[in-house]
Amino acid sequence: MPSQPSSQPPPQLTLDASGGLGEPAFDRRRAWIVTALIVTFMVINFADKSVLGLAAEPIMKELDISHGTYGLISSSYAVLFSLSGLLVGFFSSRVSSRVMLFVMCLVWGVAQLPVLIVAAVPTLVVGRLVLGAAEGPATPMSMHALYKWFPVGRRGLPSALQISGAALGTLLAAPVVTWLITDFGWRSAFAVLAATSLVWSAAWWFLGHDGPYDQKPSKATPAKSAQPGPVTEGVARVPYRRLLLCGTVLGSVASAFGGQWAMALSQAWLPLYLRTELSMSPGGAASAISAFSGLSFVLLIALSPVVDRLTRRGVSLRRASGIPQGVGVLVAGAAMGLIPFVGGGPVQLVVIMVAFAAHSIAFPLHYMTAAAVVPASQRGALFGVVAASGTLPGLLAPSLTGHFLDSSATTEAGFTQAFGLASVIMIVCGLVAVFCIRPARDAERMGVTAVSQG
Repeated sequence: MPSQPSSQPPPQLTLDASGGLGEPAFDRRRAWIVTALIVTFMVINFADKSVLGLAAEPIMKELDISHGTYGLISSSYAVLFSLSGLLVGFFSSRVSSRVMLFVMCLVWGVAQLPVLIVAAVPTLVVGRLVLGAAEGPATPMSMHALYKWFPVGRRGLPSALQISGAALGTLLAAPVVTWLITDFGWRSAFAVLAATSLVWSAAWWFLGHDGPYDQKPSKATPAKSAQPGPVTEGVARVPYRRLLLCGTVLGSVASAFGGQWAMALSQAWLPLYLRTELSMSPGGAASAISAFSGLSFVLLIALSPVVDRLTRRGVSLRRASGIPQGVGVLVAGAAMGLIPFVGGGPVQLVVIMVAFAAHSIAFPLHYMTAAAVVPASQRGALFGVVAASGTLPGLLAPSLTGHFLDSSATTEAGFTQAFGLASVIMIVCGLVAVFCIRPARDAERMGVTAVSQG
């Protein structure tokens, strides 16, 4: 769908130290309106992802399907997820963010409809395939749209808010969707999410606009950032092979991969684990999941001002956001491995909370470190590549867990295997992130200017 002419006024430009045109003036009001819309977009996104896991028990009973079949249905969401994120990323410089996000959310609503017509395994698979294809680009492209409204040095808080949409989506979806499933049947949850997606699409079409911070600087008077921090200019283009093989991008992908493994387990299997292994009621499991998501939200909001402040003061991006994201995944991975061995009660709930919340800080930070080594004109494509690589766990974790559950003597043993595998993967990914993310070094090697050192 072609983009209609934007009603926003042309951006006002500031003057740099040499008297040339520099960055556009920061439009706080418009920037935060767009941020609010994008946070809502992410809330819907993660509510869509969570609904199948929250409805797992009644769906499995009604359709008489095994753990393995359910795991494959859940994994079908990820079949086109990474590919679509990758492809859309390379078109991000040619299509406005307004159009991309509008179309994505519109398709989300449509993807919920097949199962309302015929409740069967094939329609569940089709719906999840379409949903995954439409949601694959959601996080990187909404982050790309957000970066168009905030200059370097102001991106920490909006980035954290955007990622916190995942926590808020689960935080709000768990009790609301569980209530819909319990009182009105599991189909009602799919119907409500479809309607919500359509309403957001209409709101975004009228209020969402592309920001001014993707404009290419003049060759005569290159733009200079008014804020200290990692500025990714200096060359017009870097070969993607060099970008994808640099340590900072590999480390950013690794932290995303480790964090997404925990998230995939949470969305597909955590509700069932709480119900069957910890004997929680539907409401109790929903409250526990909301508490885990609440911790993720607190971590994201508490961390972002610190990262922004450190970046503006000239602290290296490696120290401000590279090391923390790796440590977050490491800590979550260690907790994941302990879940089956700490016994029941409050201690186990605390360990589960750390395992499924501590990794969340990696999600906004890995975009910041990846953005520090790429020219703005290639940022959307790189974000698509990073997201596509980092979200592969959505294809692997649910189906492998289903296999463990069906092949083990007990479901407890199956979950122990699943948590053990997740722990190893997350610890390795966290270590890779800690040692490989060095934005200033990699930016210098590729000829991209980076102010922060580290």
